[in-house]
Amino acid sequence: MSELVITELRAGVQGREILKGLSLTVRSGEVHAVMGPNGSGKSTLSHVLMGKPGYEVISGSVTLDGVDLLALPTWQRANAGLFLAMQYPTEVPGVSVVNFLRTAYKAVKGEEISALAFRKHMKEKMQLLGVEDAMVNRYVNQGFSGGEKKRNEILQLAVLEPEIAILDETDSGLDIDSLREVATGISQLAGPDLGVLVITHYQRILNYITPDRVHVMIGGRIVKSGGPEIAHELEEKGYEGIRGELGIEEATE
Repeated sequence: MSELVITELRAGVQGREILKGLSLTVRSGEVHAVMGPNGSGKSTLSHVLMGKPGYEVISGSVTLDGVDLLALPTWQRANAGLFLAMQYPTEVPGVSVVNFLRTAYKAVKGEEISALAFRKHMKEKMQLLGVEDAMVNRYVNQGFSGGEKKRNEILQLAVLEPEIAILDETDSGLDIDSLREVATGISQLAGPDLGVLVITHYQRILNYITPDRVHVMIGGRIVKSGGPEIAHELEEKGYEGIRGELGIEEATE
């Protein structure tokens, strides 16, 4: 069983502290949702976990199966088993999805794989997710719709088979049909060998992905945790209602 352990993490960017003592543990087989308003630090959390340049860790620790992730560059964090599905996937002109995935697979797994063996592996994942051949022959995200970009991120997750996946506002910008397709794909991949951390503003993606734990993030901290009922409570009360319940006067970035 893999375990991502975040302990009293304080971090920021450009001299501004955003995460202010955040602690969270995600294990294989678990789905966790972190929900919070704009400016609460949700995307900062994903950037810091994956090692995006420009973000400074002030104190605290992040380990994956005992490995100190904060001491590693981004590519070594990926090799250790961490995956990030980005909120705004990048276009890579001139590089097909299939070639990108094969290169990424070899880099993360640290082993050579024949074109035939990789095609077989990829096709199994495509069939599971309902991805057509036409998509993997296109250049990475070039000319993709918002839904196609997010489905491509989930295909990457399926092919690379990480230990822990961070989904940074994967539901952002999706219409209801695309949301259902992407969320269904995530649900199909969730299982005993994968831990998932879903970062989102809204409860709607959780209509299709049932989390084991929901965490409310305000002002760079997790202020409330519980089961799936927390997401429904947020829909009823809003973040202002949670602030009032907990005596938090205002959100801070």
